[in-house]
Amino acid sequence: MYEIDFVEFPSASATASGQFFERAFGWAVTPYGPDYTDVRTTGVTLGFQADAAEQPRAPLVTIRTDDLVAARGAVTAAGGVVTTEPFSFPGGRRFHFREPGGSELAVWCPEE
Repeated sequence: MYEIDFVEFPSASATASGQFFERAFGWAVTPYGPDYTDVRTTGVTLGFQADAAEQPRAPLVTIRTDDLVAARGAVTAAGGVVTTEPFSFPGGRRFHFREPGGSELAVWCPEE
């Protein structure tokens, strides 16, 4: 299974980004400290990263899978380049890759 369920955005203020989407659209907001906020919509979660050292250069589309190892293999077999090896974060593990056209995306798997 592969499905897009998360998009991470760079933000000057994760708190302000979260408050905006909560006020404008009534979406649920979960702050993870001053530098990161999740905003839940129907089907897709938006993440806002204010830590300059962790920010993506552009929105980072994240694909959910049940098997991170198989997904990594499929990405490289199809010509993708892994740019960040798998790492743990609260709730799962993920890796980043660049597809042949140059866009960076990520694949994640919930922790069992």
